[in-house]
Amino acid sequence: MPKNNSSGDSRLKLTRTHKYSIAGVATLSAAALAFTLIPSGGSEAPVTEAAAPAAFQKQQKLQDVSTDVTGQRAVAEQKAKAAADRLKAQKDQRAAEAKQAVDRTRTERAAEAKADAEQSRQQPTSASRAAARTVSYANNLDGWIRESLDVMKKNDIPGSYNGLYRNIIRESSGNPRAINLWDINARNGIPSKGLLQVIPPTFSTYHVSGTPFDIYHPVSNITAAANYAADRYGSIDNVFGAY
Repeated sequence: MPKNNSSGDSRLKLTRTHKYSIAGVATLSAAALAFTLIPSGGSEAPVTEAAAPAAFQKQQKLQDVSTDVTGQRAVAEQKAKAAADRLKAQKDQRAAEAKQAVDRTRTERAAEAKADAEQSRQQPTSASRAAARTVSYANNLDGWIRESLDVMKKNDIPGSYNGLYRNIIRESSGNPRAINLWDINARNGIPSKGLLQVIPPTFSTYHVSGTPFDIYHPVSNITAAANYAADRYGSIDNVFGAY
């Protein structure tokens, strides 16, 4: 027959009762805590203690991103300004170089023009060269013949030094003031004059432009006589007597 364990059963029953009480109290405590965390509207989900740090971290990240974008924008603006400044400096430099090139060209051209003008001033003109050639001829029979030959050449009048010299010696012996007062021309009032003994009407007709209109002028007399001889005989070289 089993032993009476009433005292032991009582302790066991109390122990179970206590456990149930503790469990109930814990359940009520948890429910109360959850209720206090629900907002008054009751429509949003309860916010736990872990949700607050997550929201702060998200906001912090957004602030960091905004700060980073602002910094990047500032850097980009600085770079763009620096690039624009470089382009402007390059443009200004090119403009300055172009202006210097233009100024240099103008200066060089002005110097060249001045040098050309100075050179032209120093160089003899056609008239001065002709005068120089006139002065270079000797004031004698040789010089008169040579100058006459140059005038004849310019006017396409044929004749040689020997042909002129030969006829001059025969007609006047080289005297530019010689005059014939005894031949038929003299009797007719138009005596022959000068180195080649030309009568005034013949001199007037065959005078060569560029020489003095003076029948006694050596060069004028020679070139007029050579011009007449070329017209009548083909050249003074073909004259060997009175003509």
